[in-house]
Amino acid sequence: MLDQILQSDSELFLYLNGLGTTTWDGFWMFYTDKVHWIPFYLVLVFLMYKKRNDKRFIITVVVIGLMVLFTDQVTNLFKKGFARPRPCHEDEIFQAMRLVKSWCGGKYGYFSGHASNSMAVAIFSGLMLRYKYKYLIWFLIIWALGMAYSRVYIGVHYPLDIASGMLFGGLSGLLFYKLEKYFQNRFKLQ
Repeated sequence: MLDQILQSDSELFLYLNGLGTTTWDGFWMFYTDKVHWIPFYLVLVFLMYKKRNDKRFIITVVVIGLMVLFTDQVTNLFKKGFARPRPCHEDEIFQAMRLVKSWCGGKYGYFSGHASNSMAVAIFSGLMLRYKYKYLIWFLIIWALGMAYSRVYIGVHYPLDIASGMLFGGLSGLLFYKLEKYFQNRFKLQ
């Protein structure tokens, strides 16, 4: 059963990765690079700052930092624990795929840190800002889906890696949103 799932995952990866063209390579390389999204993250943080007074915003920033640390570290634990090679580290797959990046990344890829972090940010930020920006959460989820797809496009993750990462990230975003609300209520700063 597991072998069949992994085989289907490999086939889906090769299909999705094979849809890429050199015309779109630059776009997806830009999209997948977290550094290019720093202004976007700063806008989200600024919108959250506007929602809270200065002292309450400190709690929000601490929770965001803990969320990113949590998703990163759990992702690393899963990668080492499952030890599933990235597609670009499997010879049979590598011969049939497109590797858009000049390097492949770490040896293991289950599950995707890009997918988990971006979905955590999307859910957390979307819930935090939903009263003022009603449809922002949908924009953020689409953005996170794009981030996840970019990892398959450039050839460094299987679809199961990104689906698992997105699920974990979404749950993490929800958990840390509730944690932030708890801390705001517990430490009523004026």
